[in-house]
Amino acid sequence: MLRQGLKRILEEKSDLQVVGEAGCGLELLSLLRESIPDIIILDISMPNLRGLEAIHEIKSSHAGVKILILTMHKDKDYLYQAISAGADGYLLKEDADKELFSAIETIRQGRMYISPFLSEESKEDWAQALRGRRDFPYTEPLTTREREVLKLIADGKSSKEIADLLFISARTVERHRSNIGEKLNLKKTADLIKYAIQKGYTQE
Repeated sequence: MLRQGLKRILEEKSDLQVVGEAGCGLELLSLLRESIPDIIILDISMPNLRGLEAIHEIKSSHAGVKILILTMHKDKDYLYQAISAGADGYLLKEDADKELFSAIETIRQGRMYISPFLSEESKEDWAQALRGRRDFPYTEPLTTREREVLKLIADGKSSKEIADLLFISARTVERHRSNIGEKLNLKKTADLIKYAIQKGYTQE
């Protein structure tokens, strides 16, 4: 519903052309293989591939694409992580009615946009500080496929079952599992499951 309303507003009240829409992070990455837009409006809370991870993956392969986060999250930790991951703007949904086009135009011009929940006079200071932060880095150690494998491990699936579900060989599953263990420094299945739960992979 929100996506449909947003699309209608963008098309009716601006010169912007909506070239695609996605219901989840993985669908978004799939669309990017077909068409690369100038701007992506992205929610942090998405199924399958979370917004912060999506930012990281998009910027890794399409550095020139501008990303505007549209979110309900006022917690500054989300802001820090989004900017550290590469987002160009951060707009609260409650401000979208008045600020959406201003936010889009700001990032189109290559400047950082931050929602008015930060004081007007501190916006630029925040933007500069956040771009150079090192205490809020966002790093996702696992690839998209490794996260899929880890989720299925946490769901109690065997290597063969995972292989069947992902259309890969059991040997490939074991290789992913080994890589996951090495990256996370976790060897026991119970520890992998605990990690998956803590990171929210089991809810995707």
